Amino acid sequence: MAKLYFKFGAMGCSKTAQALITKFNYEERNMKVLLLKPAIDTRDGATVVKSRIGLMQDAIAVDAGEDLFRLYAEKYADCDVIIVDECQFLTPEQVDELADIVIQKDVPVLCFGLSTDFTTHLFPGSKRLFEIAESISEIKSVCTCGAKATVNARLDDDGRIVTEGSQVCLGGNDRYVAMCRKCWLKYRSQGLPVTDRT
Repeated sequence: MAKLYFKFGAMGCSKTAQALITKFNYEERNMKVLLLKPAIDTRDGATVVKSRIGLMQDAIAVDAGEDLFRLYAEKYADCDVIIVDECQFLTPEQVDELADIVIQKDVPVLCFGLSTDFTTHLFPGSKRLFEIAESISEIKSVCTCGAKATVNARLDDDGRIVTEGSQVCLGGNDRYVAMCRKCWLKYRSQGLPVTDRT
């Protein structure tokens, strides 16, 4: 029986690499994969999914208003599995549409993404996945202090933690660093630049 999976973690924990490895594993078994990404994520090109270690694949970019159930049913019904990268940028309605594909079409959907934004609040798509996914697993990463990284700290041009602004601000190591909540609170309260941005 197919399931809706949510695999989440802090930035830099290899979510995208694992999504692409999962795609490869399905294809190695002669299964057809539909790789999706929210169109808002243009960091590596409009239709490219790319991991920090260099793995990359073309994907179908979907706008926030696109009906994912209809997209699958009308254009990609021959696909055996759906993999979504950066799923936190999906709308709650799109998560429900993916869940409908799982139930009505018996097709597994694997969503990879962040749970929380730079202020430690859930993204709407991630919140909905926590509410309805049949399988939820964390991909762990480590803070520079050695503790588990749980916060996606956004940095300004001077390397100081930012706590206000739009929920979506695309960037990589130049703009974000994953850290534990203790380090995040320390850097935030002291206004110090984050010295290790790797």
